[in-house]
Amino acid sequence: ESDRVRDDYNAPQLDNGVKASTTLATPYEEELRSSGMIFSGIFNSTSGVNDLNQFIMAEPITKDINPSYGTIQRMYARNTNTLVFCEDKVLNILTNKDLGNPTPIPGDYGISTNPESLAIAPNAMYWCDPVRGKVLKLEGNTTIKVLSDVGMSDYFNDTLMNVSDVIGTYDQKKKDYNISI
Repeated sequence: ESDRVRDDYNAPQLDNGVKASTTLATPYEEELRSSGMIFSGIFNSTSGVNDLNQFIMAEPITKDINPSYGTIQRMYARNTNTLVFCEDKVLNILTNKDLGNPTPIPGDYGISTNPESLAIAPNAMYWCDPVRGKVLKLEGNTTIKVLSDVGMSDYFNDTLMNVSDVIGTYDQKKKDYNISI
């Protein structure tokens, strides 16, 4: 093969150009996305499509949440939506083929930094927001009820403010939400 323009003896010599295997001037760094999600391709058992291990950068594979809601502490998928529990807000995201827009559930409550306080019951979800001193319940996807305001608001407000670990469980036999502080 010739390395000259028009294969002339005295013609300028062709260069290889930029090498694809060159190193970058700045090294790769880890990026922490505390208020964003990365999702893969779809899974459909009926048609045999399993793209769960595909993260194609050319497609929009990220969903960012408003950073003012705090970091994402816990996510829970239900039927056609995903509930996202942030430090200061609970969000509902429709999921089907792609992730929909995050819709905040009314109420100024989150899960603080205690995702282990979330307990799932057949028709509801229970959790604690220690920063605000509240015990909360979500039925469906629309309304957050403040359970601690029914006769025990002072107790939970005082007690939850001074703890770092709150663990929640749901007793199906007695239909009670239990917290361990």
